[in-house]
Parts: sequence; structure tokens; C-alpha cells
Amino acid sequence: MAGPSFGVAAGMPVFWTIVISVLGMMTSVLIFTQIGEKIGYPKITRFINYVLTRKGVNKRFLYIWDRFGIVGITFLTPILFTPIIGTILVTSMGSPKGKVIIYMFFSAVFWSITLSRIVKVMV
Repeated sequence: MAGPSFGVAAGMPVFWTIVISVLGMMTSVLIFTQIGEKIGYPKITRFINYVLTRKGVNKRFLYIWDRFGIVGITFLTPILFTPIIGTILVTSMGSPKGKVIIYMFFSAVFWSITLSRIVKVMV
């Protein structure tokens, strides 16, 4: 969420703000889908679930997962979670890496365009 906002507010053209925001999100998504299993999703997921449970976000995650599945979580990841946490949570729920990457890409494009346009109108 911060990338498009800061980019447009700093005077960057909207097109480049969108491109850089999408590339930034997809970098973390690719890293955490590819090396996540090697660093141990169970350990990371337990830690994140502990933190999220204390903040009440875990209930929100499970509600969205039960209702909308991978599409819902990946779509709302930039708003409710960070790309890193969203990627780890979705992948640790057993979602295929390819689907996670594709859905996260569409989510990144949608939110980058939407937030850039909103900030551009406000500035």
C-alpha cells in the first residue's frame, strides 16, 4: 500500500509507480514461494499464527479462507496482510505455488493501479 502512495506523492509518473510497486510485491512473493519450503514453513507459520492470533487477525484470515479460498486471500493480501505474510500463509495452507504467484500478480496489479489513481486524485 505504501509504494503507490509514496510514489505518486513524490511526483513519480503513475505508470512507473505502478510498475515499480508490482515488481516490488512480486519480488517478495517469488522469494517466499521458492525458498519458503527450504526455510521451514511450519516454523514460520506457527510464529505468524501466534502473532496474528494475539491481534485477532487470524480469525479474519480463516474466515476469508473458508469463504473465498486462495483467490480471496491473495486479493486482500496488500490491504490486510503484507505480501510476505500473505504468501507464507497461503502457501502453508497447501496452495500450489503457480497459483499463488499468478493470483498475487493480479492482486498486485489491481491494487497498484487502484491506489495510484486514488492518491493521484487526492494530490
